[in-house]
Amino acid sequence: MGKALSIIKVGGKIVEEEATLSRFLDDFAAVAGPKILVHGGGRSATRVAEALGMESRMVNGRRVTDAGMLKVVTMVYGGLVNKNIVAGLQNRGILSLGLTGADLGLIRSRKRPAAEVDYGFVGDVESVNAPALSSLLEGGVVPVLAPLTFGGPAGLLNTNADTIAGEAAKALAAAWDVSLYYCFEKGGVLRDEADEGSVIPVLSRRDFEAYKAEGVIQGGMIPKLENAFEAVSSGVKRVVITSASAFSKGGGTLVSG
Repeated sequence: MGKALSIIKVGGKIVEEEATLSRFLDDFAAVAGPKILVHGGGRSATRVAEALGMESRMVNGRRVTDAGMLKVVTMVYGGLVNKNIVAGLQNRGILSLGLTGADLGLIRSRKRPAAEVDYGFVGDVESVNAPALSSLLEGGVVPVLAPLTFGGPAGLLNTNADTIAGEAAKALAAAWDVSLYYCFEKGGVLRDEADEGSVIPVLSRRDFEAYKAEGVIQGGMIPKLENAFEAVSSGVKRVVITSASAFSKGGGTLVSG
Protein backbone atom coordinates (compact mmCIF):
# COMPACT_ATOMS: atom_id res chain seq x y z
CA MET A 1 0.00 0.00 0.00
CA GLY A 2 1.39 3.39 -1.02
CA LYS A 3 1.46 6.64 0.85
CA ALA A 4 -1.71 8.74 0.82
CA LEU A 5 -1.86 11.49 -1.81
CA SER A 6 -4.60 14.08 -2.34
CA ILE A 7 -5.17 15.55 -5.80
CA ILE A 8 -7.58 18.47 -5.75
CA LYS A 9 -8.97 20.05 -8.91
CA VAL A 10 -10.67 23.39 -8.44
CA GLY A 11 -12.80 25.23 -10.98
CA GLY A 12 -12.04 28.61 -12.44
CA LYS A 13 -14.66 30.73 -10.67
CA ILE A 14 -13.35 29.74 -7.25
CA VAL A 15 -9.69 30.55 -8.00
CA GLU A 16 -10.45 33.73 -9.92
CA GLU A 17 -12.27 35.67 -7.19
CA GLU A 18 -10.22 36.95 -4.26
CA ALA A 19 -12.59 36.03 -1.44
CA THR A 20 -13.37 32.48 -2.64
CA LEU A 21 -9.71 31.83 -3.50
CA SER A 22 -8.60 32.90 -0.03
CA ARG A 23 -11.10 30.57 1.66
CA PHE A 24 -10.17 27.70 -0.65
CA LEU A 25 -6.43 28.13 -0.07
CA ASP A 26 -7.01 28.14 3.71
CA ASP A 27 -8.80 24.77 3.35
CA PHE A 28 -6.22 23.40 0.90
CA ALA A 29 -3.32 24.41 3.15
CA ALA A 30 -4.93 22.49 6.02
CA VAL A 31 -4.96 19.19 4.06
CA ALA A 32 -2.37 16.91 5.62
CA GLY A 33 0.24 15.01 3.66
CA PRO A 34 1.40 15.15 0.04
CA LYS A 35 -0.99 16.96 -2.31
CA ILE A 36 -1.35 18.35 -5.81
CA LEU A 37 -3.56 21.24 -6.91
CA VAL A 38 -4.93 21.41 -10.47
CA HIS A 39 -6.73 24.61 -11.45
CA GLY A 40 -8.80 26.10 -14.23
CA GLY A 41 -9.15 29.76 -15.17
CA GLY A 42 -11.53 29.99 -18.10
CA ARG A 43 -13.43 33.06 -16.97
CA SER A 44 -10.23 35.07 -16.62
CA ALA A 45 -9.12 33.94 -20.07
CA THR A 46 -12.44 35.08 -21.53
CA ARG A 47 -12.13 38.49 -19.84
CA VAL A 48 -8.56 39.03 -21.07
CA ALA A 49 -9.51 37.92 -24.58
CA GLU A 50 -12.41 40.40 -24.60
CA ALA A 51 -10.08 43.19 -23.46
CA LEU A 52 -7.83 42.35 -26.43
CA GLY A 53 -10.79 42.39 -28.82
CA MET A 54 -10.85 38.60 -29.27
CA GLU A 55 -14.03 36.54 -29.29
CA SER A 56 -14.17 33.37 -27.20
CA ARG A 57 -15.86 30.41 -28.88
CA MET A 58 -17.08 27.48 -26.80
CA VAL A 59 -18.39 24.16 -28.13
CA ASN A 60 -19.83 21.61 -25.66
CA GLY A 61 -18.20 23.53 -22.84
CA ARG A 62 -14.76 23.35 -24.47
CA ARG A 63 -12.81 26.41 -25.66
CA VAL A 64 -11.88 26.57 -29.34
CA THR A 65 -8.22 27.65 -29.21
CA ASP A 66 -6.72 29.32 -32.26
CA ALA A 67 -3.16 30.71 -32.27
CA GLY A 68 -4.21 34.01 -30.70
CA MET A 69 -6.32 32.38 -28.00
CA LEU A 70 -3.45 30.00 -27.21
CA LYS A 71 -1.33 33.04 -26.32
CA VAL A 72 -4.12 34.32 -24.05
CA VAL A 73 -4.65 31.04 -22.18
CA THR A 74 -0.89 30.57 -21.79
CA MET A 75 -0.60 34.02 -20.21
CA VAL A 76 -3.66 33.59 -18.03
CA TYR A 77 -3.43 29.92 -16.99
CA GLY A 78 0.36 29.57 -16.78
CA GLY A 79 0.93 33.10 -15.50
CA LEU A 80 -1.79 35.15 -13.85
CA VAL A 81 -3.93 32.42 -12.26
CA ASN A 82 -1.16 29.90 -11.56
CA LYS A 83 1.26 32.33 -9.93
CA ASN A 84 -1.49 34.00 -7.92
CA ILE A 85 -2.32 30.60 -6.42
CA VAL A 86 1.35 29.81 -5.78
CA ALA A 87 1.82 33.16 -4.03
CA GLY A 88 -1.23 32.50 -1.88
CA LEU A 89 0.07 29.08 -0.86
CA GLN A 90 3.56 30.42 -0.10
CA ASN A 91 1.90 33.05 2.09
CA ARG A 92 0.32 30.16 4.02
CA GLY A 93 3.65 28.40 4.51
CA ILE A 94 3.09 25.83 1.73
CA LEU A 95 6.18 25.13 -0.41
CA SER A 96 4.58 25.13 -3.85
CA LEU A 97 5.68 25.14 -7.48
CA GLY A 98 3.56 26.29 -10.40
CA LEU A 99 3.90 24.13 -13.49
CA THR A 100 2.56 23.56 -16.97
CA GLY A 101 2.77 20.21 -18.73
CA ALA A 102 5.94 21.38 -20.52
CA ASP A 103 7.87 21.91 -17.28
CA LEU A 104 9.92 18.78 -16.55
CA GLY A 105 7.98 17.17 -19.43
CA LEU A 106 5.24 16.54 -16.88
CA ILE A 107 2.24 16.04 -19.16
CA ARG A 108 2.63 15.20 -22.85
CA SER A 109 -0.29 15.42 -25.20
CA ARG A 110 -1.19 15.27 -28.87
CA LYS A 111 -3.01 18.00 -30.74
CA ARG A 112 -6.64 16.98 -31.11
CA PRO A 113 -7.36 16.22 -34.76
CA ALA A 114 -10.01 18.29 -36.50
CA ALA A 115 -13.28 16.38 -36.82
CA GLU A 116 -16.81 17.78 -36.68
CA VAL A 117 -15.28 20.58 -34.64
CA ASP A 118 -11.74 21.89 -35.07
CA TYR A 119 -10.77 22.84 -31.52
CA GLY A 120 -7.42 24.20 -32.69
CA PHE A 121 -4.53 24.08 -30.23
CA VAL A 122 -6.19 21.72 -27.77
CA GLY A 123 -4.35 18.70 -26.37
CA ASP A 124 -5.46 15.19 -25.48
CA VAL A 125 -3.21 13.74 -22.76
CA GLU A 126 -0.91 10.88 -23.82
CA SER A 127 1.36 10.49 -20.78
CA VAL A 128 2.16 11.87 -17.33
CA ASN A 129 5.69 11.92 -15.91
CA ALA A 130 4.77 10.23 -12.64
CA PRO A 131 8.40 9.84 -11.40
CA ALA A 132 8.97 13.60 -11.72
CA LEU A 133 5.75 14.40 -9.83
CA SER A 134 6.59 11.80 -7.17
CA SER A 135 10.06 13.29 -6.76
CA LEU A 136 8.58 16.73 -6.11
CA LEU A 137 6.04 15.31 -3.66
CA GLU A 138 8.66 13.32 -1.78
CA GLY A 139 10.72 16.51 -1.52
CA GLY A 140 7.84 18.25 0.25
CA VAL A 141 6.81 20.35 -2.76
CA VAL A 142 3.15 20.93 -3.67
CA PRO A 143 2.82 20.99 -7.49
CA VAL A 144 0.25 23.48 -8.80
CA LEU A 145 -0.71 22.38 -12.31
CA ALA A 146 -2.07 24.78 -14.91
CA PRO A 147 -4.36 23.41 -17.66
CA LEU A 148 -1.63 23.47 -20.31
CA THR A 149 0.11 20.37 -21.65
CA PHE A 150 3.15 19.75 -23.86
CA GLY A 151 2.48 18.73 -27.44
CA GLY A 152 6.08 18.23 -28.57
CA PRO A 153 6.53 20.11 -31.87
CA ALA A 154 3.03 21.58 -31.37
CA GLY A 155 4.28 23.34 -28.23
CA LEU A 156 1.88 24.19 -25.42
CA LEU A 157 -1.70 22.97 -25.82
CA ASN A 158 -4.85 24.02 -23.97
CA THR A 159 -6.12 20.99 -22.05
CA ASN A 160 -9.16 20.45 -19.85
CA ALA A 161 -8.23 20.71 -16.15
CA ASP A 162 -10.56 17.84 -15.14
CA THR A 163 -8.71 15.60 -17.59
CA ILE A 164 -5.31 16.69 -16.27
CA ALA A 165 -6.37 15.89 -12.70
CA GLY A 166 -7.74 12.49 -13.71
CA GLU A 167 -4.70 11.54 -15.78
CA ALA A 168 -2.30 12.61 -13.03
CA ALA A 169 -4.29 10.57 -10.50
CA LYS A 170 -4.22 7.48 -12.74
CA ALA A 171 -0.48 7.79 -13.40
CA LEU A 172 0.33 8.14 -9.69
CA ALA A 173 -2.05 5.40 -8.49
CA ALA A 174 0.60 2.70 -8.92
CA ALA A 175 2.84 4.29 -6.29
CA TRP A 176 0.39 6.24 -4.09
CA ASP A 177 -3.02 5.77 -2.48
CA VAL A 178 -4.66 8.57 -4.43
CA SER A 179 -7.79 10.46 -3.40
CA LEU A 180 -9.05 12.69 -6.22
CA TYR A 181 -11.38 15.60 -5.48
CA TYR A 182 -13.21 17.57 -8.17
CA CYS A 183 -14.26 20.83 -6.50
CA PHE A 184 -16.77 23.29 -7.90
CA GLU A 185 -19.58 25.59 -6.76
CA LYS A 186 -22.14 22.89 -5.87
CA GLY A 187 -22.11 20.48 -2.93
CA GLY A 188 -21.83 17.46 -5.24
CA VAL A 189 -23.78 15.87 -8.07
CA LEU A 190 -27.38 17.00 -7.61
CA ARG A 191 -30.61 15.11 -8.36
CA ASP A 192 -32.26 18.50 -8.78
CA GLU A 193 -30.20 21.48 -9.98
CA ALA A 194 -32.55 23.82 -8.11
CA ASP A 195 -32.12 21.99 -4.78
CA GLU A 196 -28.71 22.30 -3.14
CA GLY A 197 -29.76 19.63 -0.65
CA SER A 198 -30.29 16.96 -3.31
CA VAL A 199 -26.67 15.76 -3.39
CA ILE A 200 -26.32 12.13 -4.54
CA PRO A 201 -24.05 10.64 -1.84
CA VAL A 202 -22.76 7.65 -3.86
CA LEU A 203 -22.89 7.35 -7.64
CA SER A 204 -22.24 4.10 -9.50
CA ARG A 205 -21.66 3.79 -13.24
CA ARG A 206 -25.09 2.15 -13.61
CA ASP A 207 -26.80 5.02 -11.76
CA PHE A 208 -24.84 7.55 -13.81
CA GLU A 209 -26.07 6.06 -17.09
CA ALA A 210 -29.65 6.07 -15.80
CA TYR A 211 -29.47 9.68 -14.57
CA LYS A 212 -27.88 10.72 -17.86
CA ALA A 213 -30.68 9.07 -19.85
CA GLU A 214 -33.26 10.85 -17.68
CA GLY A 215 -31.54 14.22 -18.12
CA VAL A 216 -30.81 14.51 -14.39
CA ILE A 217 -27.07 14.63 -15.16
CA GLN A 218 -26.22 16.75 -18.18
CA GLY A 219 -23.88 19.36 -19.64
CA GLY A 220 -20.39 19.76 -18.22
CA MET A 221 -21.06 17.26 -15.42
CA ILE A 222 -21.03 14.40 -17.94
CA PRO A 223 -17.35 14.70 -18.99
CA LYS A 224 -16.39 15.40 -15.37
CA LEU A 225 -18.00 12.12 -14.29
CA GLU A 226 -16.53 10.23 -17.25
CA ASN A 227 -13.09 11.31 -16.02
CA ALA A 228 -14.05 10.27 -12.50
CA PHE A 229 -15.20 6.77 -13.49
CA GLU A 230 -12.12 6.24 -15.62
CA ALA A 231 -9.94 7.17 -12.64
CA VAL A 232 -11.75 4.70 -10.37
CA SER A 233 -11.38 1.90 -12.93
CA SER A 234 -7.65 2.71 -13.22
CA GLY A 235 -6.86 2.20 -9.54
CA VAL A 236 -7.50 5.61 -8.00
CA LYS A 237 -8.57 4.80 -4.45
CA ARG A 238 -11.23 7.49 -3.97
CA VAL A 239 -12.93 10.00 -6.26
CA VAL A 240 -15.25 12.66 -4.82
CA ILE A 241 -17.14 15.50 -6.48
CA THR A 242 -17.86 18.22 -3.96
CA SER A 243 -17.80 21.93 -3.21
CA ALA A 244 -14.55 23.80 -2.70
CA SER A 245 -15.67 24.73 0.81
CA ALA A 246 -16.43 21.13 1.83
CA PHE A 247 -13.78 18.90 0.23
CA SER A 248 -11.69 18.81 3.40
CA LYS A 249 -14.71 18.11 5.61
CA GLY A 250 -16.28 15.11 3.89
CA GLY A 251 -19.59 15.08 2.05
CA GLY A 252 -20.13 15.46 -1.66
CA THR A 253 -20.65 12.64 -4.14
CA LEU A 254 -18.45 9.55 -3.89
CA VAL A 255 -17.94 7.99 -7.33
CA SER A 256 -17.93 4.20 -7.19
CA GLY A 257 -17.17 1.54 -9.79
